[in-house]
Amino acid sequence: MDSKYAVLGKENNKKNSNGIKVKRIKLCVENPSKLNGNHVAIQQVADQRDIKETFVEDLRETRKSLPVYAVRNRLLEEIKKNNTMILIGETGSGKTTQVPQLIHEQRLEGSGSIAVTQPRRVAAITLAMRVAAEMNTEIGSIVGYCVRFEDVTSVRTKVKYLTDGMMLREAVADPLLKRYSFIILDEAHERTVNTDVLFGIVKLAQKERNEKKLLPLKVIIMSATMDVDSFKNYYDECPVIYLEGRAHPVTIYHTKMKHEDYQYAALCTIFQLHATSPANHDFLVFLTGQEEIETLMSNIKQIAKESSGPLIRVCPLYAGLPAAKQLQVWKKTPPGMRKIVLATNIAEASVTIPQIKCVIDTGFVKERTWCTSTGAERLRVGPCSQAAAWQRAGRAGRTARGAAYRLYTETDFGARKPHNVPEIVRCPLASTILLLIASGFDPLTFPLIDPPPEESVKASLLLLKELGAIENEANPKLTVLGKKMTAFPIDPKYAKILLSAPEYDCLDEALSLVAVLSSENVFHLPIHKREEALKVKQKFVSTLGDHITLLNVFKAFCKAPLKKQWCKENYLNHKNLAYAFDVRQQLLAICQRLNMTVTSCGAALDQLLKCLLSGLFTNCAWLRSVVGGAGGAGGARYATGSGAAAGLHPAGVLHSLRPAPPALLYTELLHTRRPYLVTVSVIQPQWLHQVAPDYTRRCRASRTCPESIFKPTDT
Repeated sequence: MDSKYAVLGKENNKKNSNGIKVKRIKLCVENPSKLNGNHVAIQQVADQRDIKETFVEDLRETRKSLPVYAVRNRLLEEIKKNNTMILIGETGSGKTTQVPQLIHEQRLEGSGSIAVTQPRRVAAITLAMRVAAEMNTEIGSIVGYCVRFEDVTSVRTKVKYLTDGMMLREAVADPLLKRYSFIILDEAHERTVNTDVLFGIVKLAQKERNEKKLLPLKVIIMSATMDVDSFKNYYDECPVIYLEGRAHPVTIYHTKMKHEDYQYAALCTIFQLHATSPANHDFLVFLTGQEEIETLMSNIKQIAKESSGPLIRVCPLYAGLPAAKQLQVWKKTPPGMRKIVLATNIAEASVTIPQIKCVIDTGFVKERTWCTSTGAERLRVGPCSQAAAWQRAGRAGRTARGAAYRLYTETDFGARKPHNVPEIVRCPLASTILLLIASGFDPLTFPLIDPPPEESVKASLLLLKELGAIENEANPKLTVLGKKMTAFPIDPKYAKILLSAPEYDCLDEALSLVAVLSSENVFHLPIHKREEALKVKQKFVSTLGDHITLLNVFKAFCKAPLKKQWCKENYLNHKNLAYAFDVRQQLLAICQRLNMTVTSCGAALDQLLKCLLSGLFTNCAWLRSVVGGAGGAGGARYATGSGAAAGLHPAGVLHSLRPAPPALLYTELLHTRRPYLVTVSVIQPQWLHQVAPDYTRRCRASRTCPESIFKPTDT
């Protein structure tokens, strides 16, 4: 539907915009060697300037080739005319990078700034870097980004990319979002909890600002695909604008039979295509998480040493990846080399990777669900929706004709759900409801496109009450503890752990552990050196469980002088530990602002485990049976607070423990082929009654925990 838009004219070329400063040099004939050196320096600066000018010119030409560029005048008319509009743009239309620039080039934001929200951290960072490069400015200046634990903005920032979670946190301090004159809600079709709540906050802020005659707020909702009627009705019949994309034909292939091991199927498919595809055909493989990506990456590199075909560069892409590593995905490969990108579902939208000709879709995604009756969370690996599968396939048709290889049958595809289930109807809402209450909204009456089940809201309010964040569920108001919880950009359960830590004299250890739990897996187990890596891991292992083991790793990492080398020698993930180190610094700064005293429990690790239990009391499991005669924890079956049966994950340090402990505290309940408790520690059954009496009474009433937790104890 591009024909309804006018074709735009030539863009102004500004001279001397390269930003390179050349130092003036006084020539001195008496020192010819210095003169020659200066000539070299001047030439080097000139070369750098030429390279940068060429790069900027290339970006400018790329912008001109985008569909949104050809309709910019008509699009700007619609933006000026409407306070709220929905912009549907096919993948590759350029809407996410170009619309904010078009607004800023016309200075439509006035004294305010432009916010562009993204569901994922990696998208916010990479998009901001791209737009900064296109605008020929330093990141953090005119263009910046803000994600959890990282704010790269300044007072000069006019275009700000940020995660929807960070925008929610800004709404706590400023419900009217007065610093912004434009808010662009991107990737609306993903329907994350935070995005759905932002729809309501922005709608209410826009209405109240108009009533109070404040700076008007313009809202643009953007997506590649969405349920247009629902959004249009929600935003009072606002106009819908369509932008055509630049997609090329994509041939879809399905497997003839079902694969039990999709990771192995992906590995086989990669090398079958590698042997027959031209070197300039890059691959994009969809997996469910960092651990799968790193395992497959290691296997690819090992097999590539002995396989025929072009050279291979393997690039990971997932949410916790540092920005420098993310940029490798967009870096051009030398002639004769193939790039293989291993990504989670973050590559479905927002970020576009050029030169991808083959998409290998395993068909799976990791989704978080929870039990409303007990508050226990589950992390489940399951099939992606049909809409997600089409989004993945479309990645192969960005620059030329491509192909998508689905590692599941056509019958399987037809049986999948058409669209993603909105997170708000399947995920825990405690974090979001806490921020809503802090912003002055009533979570029971807050306007949402698809209201969550009433039992989910009530269960979240009950959990917040048991955490001590609110006084009661009927009229939720923040307690003093609840107000402190909102200061931390983490789950309320983890915030409660930190706020409880001074009581147990373990804030030093709690900060480290919460930081590590906020990162991804710190252990690296390469397939070809698995036994050696497991042997090295033993130096960190604690018989108390995974949490203390992680703490031992982090402490040793902090003491290591050459951290990268140390991580390599100990088969640990340097980037994840470095990220945890940065997170700890920021959490510590928040604790210091709250005047919290940092103390250490030393060898009294029971205190730390009790402190963990103060926030994770819904994550307890009790021994029900032991399979096999050895009586080890690996054969044990546990029952969680929700009544679900689960075993210990084989990667956990307690898997070989004998006898199996009667009670455990776990961080995640992971559902793959079987349900597993992930990151677990041994606890005394009686601790739960001491630390969380309200929750314990609720469990007793529903008969989901054993009577042993009520027995008196001296510990």
